[in-house]
Amino acid sequence: MAVQLQTQSDSLIATLLGEIDHHCSGLLRLEIDQQIELTQPQTLILDFSHVTFMDSSGIGLIMGRHRVMDAIGGELVIRNPPPHICRVMRISGMERIAQIQNQKPEKEDLL
Repeated sequence: MAVQLQTQSDSLIATLLGEIDHHCSGLLRLEIDQQIELTQPQTLILDFSHVTFMDSSGIGLIMGRHRVMDAIGGELVIRNPPPHICRVMRISGMERIAQIQNQKPEKEDLL
C-alpha cells in the first residue's frame, strides 16, 4: 500500500493505492498525519479509487483521520470507493462522519 499526497487549494488529497490492512495502515496514518500537520488543510480527501482491498484497519484509518481533521476544524471526504468497499463503509456508518463521494452511482442507488 502506498499513498500519494498532494495539496490543492485548501485541501489535502491522499490517493490510496493497493490494499489497506493492518500491515500498512500505521504507515499510512503517519504519512497522512504528518502532511495534515504541515499544511493544516480545511478538507482532507481520502481517494479510494485505487484501493483493491480493505479490512477493518481501513475503517480505523478513516475514523482516526476524522478525529485529526475535527481537532483542527476541518472536514473529511471519502472519494470514489469501489462498490464493495463503499458497502463496508456504509454498513460501518462512515457516512455519519464523512461525506462519501462517488463518480458513478452504485447499482442499488439507481433503484
